[in-house]
Amino acid sequence: MPELTLVDGSGVRRDLPAKLTWQVIVCTVISACGGLMFGYDIGISGGVTGMDMFLEKFFPEVYVKKHQAKANNYCKFNSQLLQLFTSSLYLAAIVACFIGSICCKKRGRKPTMQIASVFFLVGAILNAAALNIGMLIAGRLCLGAGIGFGNQAVPLFISEIAPARYRGGLNLCFQLLITIGILTANVINYATSKLHPYGWRISLGGAACPALLLLLGSLMIVETPTSLIERGKNEEGLYTLKKIRGVDNVDKEYEEISQAVEFSRQIRHPFKNLWKQSGRPQLVCGALIQIFQQFTGISVVMLYAPVLFQTMGLGENASLMSAIMTNTVKPIGTAFAIVVVDRFGRRALLIEAAIQMFISLGAIGVILAVHLHSTNVVAKHYAVLVIVLVCVFLAGFAWSWGPLGWLIPSEIFPIETRSAGFSVAVIMNFVFTFLVAQTFLTMLCHMRAGTFFLYCAMLAVMCLFAKYFLPETKGIPIDEMVERVWKQHWFWKRYYKDHDTGKGGLEIQDKPKENTIA
Repeated sequence: MPELTLVDGSGVRRDLPAKLTWQVIVCTVISACGGLMFGYDIGISGGVTGMDMFLEKFFPEVYVKKHQAKANNYCKFNSQLLQLFTSSLYLAAIVACFIGSICCKKRGRKPTMQIASVFFLVGAILNAAALNIGMLIAGRLCLGAGIGFGNQAVPLFISEIAPARYRGGLNLCFQLLITIGILTANVINYATSKLHPYGWRISLGGAACPALLLLLGSLMIVETPTSLIERGKNEEGLYTLKKIRGVDNVDKEYEEISQAVEFSRQIRHPFKNLWKQSGRPQLVCGALIQIFQQFTGISVVMLYAPVLFQTMGLGENASLMSAIMTNTVKPIGTAFAIVVVDRFGRRALLIEAAIQMFISLGAIGVILAVHLHSTNVVAKHYAVLVIVLVCVFLAGFAWSWGPLGWLIPSEIFPIETRSAGFSVAVIMNFVFTFLVAQTFLTMLCHMRAGTFFLYCAMLAVMCLFAKYFLPETKGIPIDEMVERVWKQHWFWKRYYKDHDTGKGGLEIQDKPKENTIA
């Protein structure tokens, strides 16, 4: 039977029994359908915006520019309104994520996921039935609300039910479902692009399927023991803990959770405590890794892959087929990450992939700078080479900054600021996804290939950040991160020297009984 190991204050090792139960696996897969929703929307919006029938109905000026023989290759799709169609989702997600943080704490992770699925279902119906831009944007806002609630609840849910030694791999199931959602969306877009004039409605309406999976599946899963104990349901929390661990001897872990919850109740303003000196290491790292995830250039590739390939001279169907080919790589890469993340650790994957993505994105930029001018068509062999480089880029992202961008923020915060801290991190993701989505087509029009070199520079910064400032969290129990990770790090330990007033160094009015587990 696999066991989790903790070290107490005297340096004596002690074990927390925990099996990888079917209950945990089923709960992980069902909750990860929130990732399926997110991925489907990312993939479907990029493909739909490349469909002539969709552009002709909602963005006629873009449709005209797209088919002008002398139109600038870099500016064919430059439209603030078209960018708003994609990016409006993230505006709603920002607000919903903040509300979702409160809902997670007050109502639980499970109800928050159910709310997410309802919002997403309504958004899919509105988009499929859209008659004008207003309905289209309203549907996107509902989808954004669903993504905000879902992305707040799902990674926390998985991190809290997973045994420490399997936490990384299980949490990456969320990212795996995102990649499967993207691939599914691209396949559907390829099929519906031939169904004139309503193929785009089928594509957008298909978002209802993952929403229904999460809504119905959430009725079958349990709430996390931490959330139950946090809301005063101690007996139910103990029962659930035994159920998901597959053993009866859970007293030590139950005590650990209870002490952490008791301490968290002393923190009246978790968002305020995030800004205290001792809360900054997790806040800075959690927010930065989400921001950096967007500055890898992934939105350039994912949101606008069909548009990018059309810009290079590939036809509408060819561009969608190319997007399918490239997005097949992501699930494979993420599956690889699930296998190795708890063996090699988080930092090694981040550093290696930053280098890999730097090389591939730089090469794409060079090809575009040399061979794609304002009105020419790129030679076929160069277009194929770009597709190969995009696959290399996506593989690196899929086993590193993509899944780990969600995993690390979900596991580094102590329970008293966990929901609030993760909320801030996810909000940063949505804010910068919105900025990238709203500006990329304009940047492509004005900076041309220089857009890709800009993201290369960011990848170099990210590599240095992962190497020197991001601590390794592999195999550390989620409630022991402060003592065993942050207080041991060469840089971040300085933030705890003058603030040892309570667990995690947070200041409280009444200091609870010391938790001696280190």
